[in-house]
Amino acid sequence: MRDLAEVILSVEELEAIRLKDLNGLEQEECAVNMGVSRPTYHRILSAARAKVADALVNGKAIRVEGGNFQVAVRRFRCISCGNEWESPCEKGHGTGRATCPSCQGNDTRRIDKDGGLFNCSRWKDGIQQA
Repeated sequence: MRDLAEVILSVEELEAIRLKDLNGLEQEECAVNMGVSRPTYHRILSAARAKVADALVNGKAIRVEGGNFQVAVRRFRCISCGNEWESPCEKGHGTGRATCPSCQGNDTRRIDKDGGLFNCSRWKDGIQQA
């Protein structure tokens, strides 16, 4: 791989391909997910597809780097000591539970950006449901 020419794909370009080609979303949904206008999304996707095609047809490696992005995080509060912290979202992290980094306690709740209990259909009282 070291000797191959490379095509540089930005994180935004990879995300555009993931949303449209892997997840099968419509372009409008993709644009909303990425927080950009539909024309901007289309430009990002077109550039990404051209780079991937170049790599496939011409036997180049694909390197993903750079771009403007934010790592998705989950926020937690420890009921025992009151400590609050953020943890990066990880694919396959299904329990929704976290150990407090301050007191090592397991009585934790997921919270939203305002500090209230996180609430969605899979969560009740800040605890992920099975």
